[in-house]
Amino acid sequence: MRMKFNKSGQLLLVSAASLLVAGLLTACTTNTVDFVYVTSSLAAGTNSYGEINVLEVNRESGFMRQIPTSPFPSGGRDPVGDAVSTDFQNLYVVNEDDNNIVQFTIGSDGKLYPQNTVNTPGIYPIAVTVSGSNLFVLDTYQPLPTCSNAAPCSGSVAVFPIGAASGSTVSGTLGAPVTNGDKSYWPLDLSGSASTDVIKPTAMATLPSGSNLYVAAYDTNANRGYVFGFAVGSGGTLSAVNNGLALPAGSMPSAIASDSTGSYVYVTDSNHNQVLGYAVQSGALAPLTSGTKGGNGFPTGSSPSAIAADPAGGFLYVANSLDATVSSYSINAGALTRNGTFSTGLQPVAIGFDASLHRYLYTVNFLGSSLSGFQVDQTDGSLINTQNSPYTSNALPTAMVAIPHGTAAAQ
Repeated sequence: MRMKFNKSGQLLLVSAASLLVAGLLTACTTNTVDFVYVTSSLAAGTNSYGEINVLEVNRESGFMRQIPTSPFPSGGRDPVGDAVSTDFQNLYVVNEDDNNIVQFTIGSDGKLYPQNTVNTPGIYPIAVTVSGSNLFVLDTYQPLPTCSNAAPCSGSVAVFPIGAASGSTVSGTLGAPVTNGDKSYWPLDLSGSASTDVIKPTAMATLPSGSNLYVAAYDTNANRGYVFGFAVGSGGTLSAVNNGLALPAGSMPSAIASDSTGSYVYVTDSNHNQVLGYAVQSGALAPLTSGTKGGNGFPTGSSPSAIAADPAGGFLYVANSLDATVSSYSINAGALTRNGTFSTGLQPVAIGFDASLHRYLYTVNFLGSSLSGFQVDQTDGSLINTQNSPYTSNALPTAMVAIPHGTAAAQ
């Protein structure tokens, strides 16, 4: 039997269906709690230009999926790092082989719109971070005419001011590099060292307050690692702390992070399979004495490559590239106690949290061309795989950063 409807009945059904669709769309919108931006050094089907995968995070499960228009071109070759402005309106991507930083504005739907490209002062940028109105970039070599892979020199760090909107200028546009002394960068040289010392930077981090910047690096000739500390002054100028001396940091520091309170700084040493702890004392660093590996060292898995502190406080996480694992630690007066170790995809090289809830942790797996997702137990720091983890990315992903999606975090 075929049921018949009059026009008013049809209108009621259409209205009901429309309400249902609207409800579903609203649920989808509010369930997207974050957007995550993942740089990949090899775009699909190419051997040069990189791409940026944009994934949305489900607030209930941590499940990640690419937005329909993802991926986006990175604006250069071999993107190795990304950062967002503090208002979450701009994404900055460093492309190592093109010595540039590309600014993208971020749409409300997570889409990226390229705006401006600036060159870094040095050669081969490897990392970028944002704190307040400053963007910091780390270059493998200083901008000396004789520097190259064949004739290496020490690296450098530079500071770019992030501008507000003015006239036709887009908010988030990078200004000229801040002058430190007579240079547009700070050279990472050892005080009083011989000219043969070549200091290669590997990573950097700022305190949550933005008052200090720390750079991890190693001496390519002497197999020694260091941490350089800087106070960040008005306008982004840098001044060295610790009496201008770099502190020892194992032999091959690979990553660096501050805890959520800004009381401690941690550096991974990939050669000695340890994480080194330092207390922050008015911006200067003092090695901890409570390390279970002696001195300020705490054991990790094999070849630790990335580190992140729980923004909610209390826990630290280290990705171990050769083990394909992530280790969880509790922080107690700076000392680390390992809570457990959890499997990731192949060769994790970056690690980060969702920006809204701080409930989900993700690792970027370089050789696995994937992201591994975990839900964080905020009572003991343990990790549980999120739904359908791992998640596919483009080939050879290198870094990630997350932003909150609208007001979803407050709901």
